[in-house]
Amino acid sequence: MRILLVNTSEQGGGAAVAASRLADALNRNGLEARLLVRDKQSNKDTTMVLAQRLRLRLSFLWERLCIWLANGFSRKGLWAVDIANAGADITRLPAFRAADVIHLHWVNQGLLSMDQLARIFNSGKPVVWTMHDLWPIAGICHHMLDCSQFQEHCSFCPQLRYPGAHDLSWKVFGQKQRVYSSAPLTFVGVSHWEADMARRSALARGHSVVVIPNAIPVEQFHRQDRVQARAALGLPENARVVVFGAARLDQPMKGINRLFEALGHLLGSEIDTPEKPLHLLLFGGCKDSQLWQRIPCAYTYAGIVSGADVQSRIYSAADVVVSASDRESFGLTLAEAMACGCTPVSFDCGGQTDIIEHGRNGYLAHYPDVNDLAVGIRWALENPVEANTLRQSIVSRFSADVVAQQYIRLYGQLCVAAQPDSRND
Repeated sequence: MRILLVNTSEQGGGAAVAASRLADALNRNGLEARLLVRDKQSNKDTTMVLAQRLRLRLSFLWERLCIWLANGFSRKGLWAVDIANAGADITRLPAFRAADVIHLHWVNQGLLSMDQLARIFNSGKPVVWTMHDLWPIAGICHHMLDCSQFQEHCSFCPQLRYPGAHDLSWKVFGQKQRVYSSAPLTFVGVSHWEADMARRSALARGHSVVVIPNAIPVEQFHRQDRVQARAALGLPENARVVVFGAARLDQPMKGINRLFEALGHLLGSEIDTPEKPLHLLLFGGCKDSQLWQRIPCAYTYAGIVSGADVQSRIYSAADVVVSASDRESFGLTLAEAMACGCTPVSFDCGGQTDIIEHGRNGYLAHYPDVNDLAVGIRWALENPVEANTLRQSIVSRFSADVVAQQYIRLYGQLCVAAQPDSRND
């Protein structure tokens, strides 16, 4: 069986990492999987890059310009929304024609337009769309937070400067309805929360929605010696280390200010002593130069990191990993840290609830209660979950081969359903 996975980037961002890991796992499990991207960062033979670099760049810039103009020359929402008005035609590629199943992942920022999505759906090939955020089942936003317009028809989008009855979100939602209407399309939520959101959307009506989590290459994430890991990172050996990581630390929805507030509640308590002080370990990108001034305790910034071995060192050096996000589609950082024996703490919202079993392998604080988040950090520091227990909870549910087999079953079902009924021959 030949599968063509499609994602904007090969390695940039959580969706890219998930798509790349899945492609590797599918190939290990006997399928012929290729990953088609705009931005390739590796030398893998199984990753294909679109040759239309200039056109794709112009598509991206054209989309941003159209959003800016339609929004009254305002930058509000400029990077928070996508309208898919330009992109590449991948249906002419030999890899597309040879594929039995087309598997879409994150396809925004000028990769695929609504017209190109229509061509993909009209090809007759089964299409699987793994949602790494909620853009596929909303008008133009990736994270709708408390907005419920997507359940019937998006309009009055709160992410635009001038929301209205027939704003950009209304227009694109209508386009999606027309394009999706008869598409051979199956949505995949990487968590039960995300799948539930999809089932509420008018765009997913008439389409199957299933849950298959992101794949974790557990053989790459392993527990390292804590003393050595802390020495390598320049961390104090005797500290109580809390780790927090994100592609962008200062992205508001990641909730780092809530983490700072929670840590502030713990300063000077029995878990923050001169003998065992609280210490925050951060990794990821950051554009807000003021963020460092708001950190309430001693900290170490590891910068932007890549590679499972380096990430394993970071997780192994920490006592607790925290997610303070409004919502996560899955919660990749939590799962990776748990595979390295680090006890997780998060809010009880989003995909994190598929990963953490409250009181058993971590702590789920009531969202958005910062006091309860502090209670969770204290609980994890005082009651660390045994490292092997944490790792096995990830291996048994999210290992790459386990997830690959779930997709292989789904692909097989879709291919059988797509075949003409032999009884009519």
